[in-house]
Amino acid sequence: MTPKGDNVVVSNMKLERMLSMKGGKGETSYANNSQAQAQHARSMLHLLKETLDGVHLNSPEVPFVVVDLGCSCGSNTIYIVDVIIKHIIKRFEALAVDPPEFTVFFSDLPGNDFNTLFQLLPPLATYGGSMEECLAADNHRSYFAAGVPGSFYRRLFPARSIDVFHSAFSLHWLSQVPETVVDGRSMAYNRGRVFIHGANEAAAEAYRKQFQTDLAEFLWARAQELKRGGSMFLVCLGRTSLDPTDQGGAGLLFGTHFQDAWDDLVQEGLISNEKRDSFNIPVYAPSLQDFKEVVEADGSFSINKLEVFKGGSPLVVNQPDDAAEVGRALANSCRSVSGVLVDAHIGDRLSEELFYRVERRATNHAKDLLEKLQFFHIVASLSLA
Repeated sequence: MTPKGDNVVVSNMKLERMLSMKGGKGETSYANNSQAQAQHARSMLHLLKETLDGVHLNSPEVPFVVVDLGCSCGSNTIYIVDVIIKHIIKRFEALAVDPPEFTVFFSDLPGNDFNTLFQLLPPLATYGGSMEECLAADNHRSYFAAGVPGSFYRRLFPARSIDVFHSAFSLHWLSQVPETVVDGRSMAYNRGRVFIHGANEAAAEAYRKQFQTDLAEFLWARAQELKRGGSMFLVCLGRTSLDPTDQGGAGLLFGTHFQDAWDDLVQEGLISNEKRDSFNIPVYAPSLQDFKEVVEADGSFSINKLEVFKGGSPLVVNQPDDAAEVGRALANSCRSVSGVLVDAHIGDRLSEELFYRVERRATNHAKDLLEKLQFFHIVASLSLA
């Protein structure tokens, strides 16, 4: 029998190699279904800039290094990086000091569609290699760019090499589904469900522990990589309820029509109960307390700001009264973030059937979705202690 520890490693590595937002530029791609994330990020720019104001500015002879962790493959990451760099440039200019050169690392799991992301990058304006001329050029980027594939739950960069870490809408993705959740012999077995919203207490506790273990690994790695005087700005799905089985907006996204669509496939004989139960979305929306406990226990970081922020709906529709558009938006949104995992679990044909049912059910509940589907985010600004 394979040792239990080895199972955990294989599960972890398998998810790490597989997980990604849906690539390309098609209707169900992340690039075309991340407008809500863009709106939510823009609503938090004042908090991001507060964090940037606290970053220590080193000599302009030393490149300023920014990392976006969980960059995915749309234009949102490019927009945020541009905001960060322009704000830092203004700070240097306020000191009457020429800005340094900038390096940006876009990081995500190996399965991420880096090709689509890099195609969206504006050209680098070098004009003979002068960064001053580069910074003044319109429709060009003012930074050197590179992609870094790998899990942010491990080290990714040399020690004391990064000035600013930014991560938005990523830390709620776990490194793995807790092993006990898909173990039929365990009290935490999430029978009949594909997410922890409404699950039993043991399953929810397994998810909570996995989140806190992962976050501790994340903080340990960043504590090695961040420069003294650097800062992190982190945003992930959060919840206002103390009960981890109430996942709020994430629960409505993955625990209602998505869950019912899986049940449809079972009832129609297209998949077995066991096939459904062996699939779980590796997402956990923490409470403020869940997050704070880990940061304080780790001890590497001082908390500059830690709050729950009302983000709004993940659905962006042109015609709110058009139930079909609302249903399609929910299905596409759900598919853009979970479609790769679903495809791998049940195959492309059944995945198509599943999301067709998600769309149909969401269309029938369009008014309710628009009224109730609301995301909250944990926003954290951290500096080395």
